[in-house]
Amino acid sequence: MIFPALTWVLLAVSAVLCAVGFYKFVYFMSVGYGLAVAGIGATIFIIALTRGDLTPAMAVLCLLAVVYGFRLGGFLLIREIKSAAYRKTLNAQTDKPVSLPVKVVMWLFLAVLYVIQTSAIWYREATAPHGDPVFAWIGAAVMAAGILLEAAADRQKSAAKKRDPGRPAMTGLYKLCRCPNYFGEILFWTGVFVSGWSILKGAQWAVAVIGYVAIFFIMVSGAKRLEKRQNKNYGSMREYRDYADKTPILIPFVPIYHLVKDEKEGKKS
Repeated sequence: MIFPALTWVLLAVSAVLCAVGFYKFVYFMSVGYGLAVAGIGATIFIIALTRGDLTPAMAVLCLLAVVYGFRLGGFLLIREIKSAAYRKTLNAQTDKPVSLPVKVVMWLFLAVLYVIQTSAIWYREATAPHGDPVFAWIGAAVMAAGILLEAAADRQKSAAKKRDPGRPAMTGLYKLCRCPNYFGEILFWTGVFVSGWSILKGAQWAVAVIGYVAIFFIMVSGAKRLEKRQNKNYGSMREYRDYADKTPILIPFVPIYHLVKDEKEGKKS
């Protein structure tokens, strides 16, 4: 079964929670994103509990989704409230008015995407709640590692910006790669994908793969935008250029250092 009844319940939950983007367009992809993932996790947990088939592995998977969503959404919202520099960057990215039809299309698209991203978890509840839990536990461990890594990277970046707003974060986890918070997010969704390996069947694999590939490319795109912004803000700093040329941009130990062209030096990265 590609789309069990649970799918439509989760789609409704996702749509309601990410509708916060109608208040501010960027919230479709930030605060609404976190709320939708947390809401999906909580809904699966409640439904499984009500049905009497909530296994320990499923409980942990759902709770990790809730923790991930609330942590990410809360962090982004608090950063916007507290950081004038972040608000300035956010406003610069969203200074053009967005028409209602575009908002509706984005809302529906992202509501569906967030459900697809979590499909490995809800397929387990919908089709094999008591299936082999080994990959569920492996996936949960990877998800937890991703949450911890992303949270630590966000804290380190906030601390670095507080010490010196005019410099990028280049210490701690930022020695391993230039976007450890994005890598933590990739790690979290890798865990979600892995959690379904023992129960996914047929076309269900296609749905789960689409969700995983989508978030991976979203993170690559985010890293690319960040690099462009950092090149503009810090490109004149010798220390930053040396750091950027020697530190992988997204995945530690993978020697991909640039995603955009260095316009000043005229080199393709």
